[in-house]
Amino acid sequence: MNTEIEVSKILFAGGHDLVREALTDYLRRQSGFEVLQTKNVEAASDLYAKDGPFDLVLLGCLGTDSKALDGLSQMRSQYGCSVAILSTKTTSEAAQRALDAGASGFLPKSLKPEAMVAAMRLMLSGEVFSPDAYLTENAPAGAVQLTPRERDVLQGLVAGKLNKEIARDLDIQEVTVKLHVKTLSRKLSAKNRTHAAMLARDMGLV
Repeated sequence: MNTEIEVSKILFAGGHDLVREALTDYLRRQSGFEVLQTKNVEAASDLYAKDGPFDLVLLGCLGTDSKALDGLSQMRSQYGCSVAILSTKTTSEAAQRALDAGASGFLPKSLKPEAMVAAMRLMLSGEVFSPDAYLTENAPAGAVQLTPRERDVLQGLVAGKLNKEIARDLDIQEVTVKLHVKTLSRKLSAKNRTHAAMLARDMGLV
């Protein structure tokens, strides 16, 4: 039996030095991550050319997000890679601008370490990570904001399918389905997957 863990290569560039170094060290101590870091986007481009390709580029952002968005555009156009933004400016506008620009995710610096790792794994699986608390802060009271993929998973839950069946139908990993189910349960204030499916029907979400 092959128990070898697949390792994902991550390039972390920019942002606050202490934050970048601490997160890099934390990710390196988790299973399945190889992380290189550099101080800015310019150096990241050189490092990518030298040691790439990378499975994900994470750009740190200080204050204004304009430089990070420029870096996002540069890295995507130059290397066609997946790029996410880690930001100190956690507003719905900043998050939406990043996602609209093609980011694989927008990660608030306030995310707990475990949540940060889960978000990284989600993006590495090909999904987009969106910080629900910030994207929905201006939503109407009581509104439930779901991403297209979350609706796909929710439809599977309503149909009574297992995680592995939903994963097969959507051509994604089962661990990704589990992350979506957890997010859906939180958004719907559901006790479990069955409860989430019942609430979704009652709320007309599917």
